[in-house]
Amino acid sequence: MTKGILGRKIGMTQVFSENGDLIPVTVIQAEANVVLQKKTVDTDGYEAIQLGFADKKESRTNKPEKGHAAKANTAPKRFVREIRGINAGEYEVGQEVKVDLFSEGELVDVTGTSKGKGFQGAIKRHNQSRGPMAHGSRYHRRPGSMGPVAPNRVFKGKLLPGQMGGEQITVQNLEIVKVDAERNIILVKGNVPGAKKSYVKILSAVKGNK
Repeated sequence: MTKGILGRKIGMTQVFSENGDLIPVTVIQAEANVVLQKKTVDTDGYEAIQLGFADKKESRTNKPEKGHAAKANTAPKRFVREIRGINAGEYEVGQEVKVDLFSEGELVDVTGTSKGKGFQGAIKRHNQSRGPMAHGSRYHRRPGSMGPVAPNRVFKGKLLPGQMGGEQITVQNLEIVKVDAERNIILVKGNVPGAKKSYVKILSAVKGNK
């Protein structure tokens, strides 16, 4: 059964294992998440719970958000996401979900919004190769062929320069190195998408734990 929690990426550091190996880890702070809503097969056609993380200023909150949060006896939240594939019957509206849900050694999938890189060329954006840099080349860092002559247009999906980053990215099968229930912190091996202070969703791995 799936389980998940929402958190905030604090940054990266390193820890040493018992045998002296250095492990790069990402620090994710996940204060208590609140169950804002339960979705069931009877009412919604699928099972899920809606979690909220990080209180929102009252001045930035509208009336529907206040009413939605009031049902769970909590303040409106800045980061709200659904966790699907979960047994909603095990949860109650207003219940707090904490980091001790996970344990060391478990594999998780972490979803976040990647860092925005602005407008980038095809080489940086799509990892393409450049042409020769010699003087006669006339082809250095361009996208290359625009496609065949016949349709007389550029096909959709052609890899071209454009906006890079700022997309939803999921990194799979990251190992949990440590769970600190007192400080509400999870240490995850490797890097996760997003800048510091950005929000992430942590789910039990779809593939890795089978």
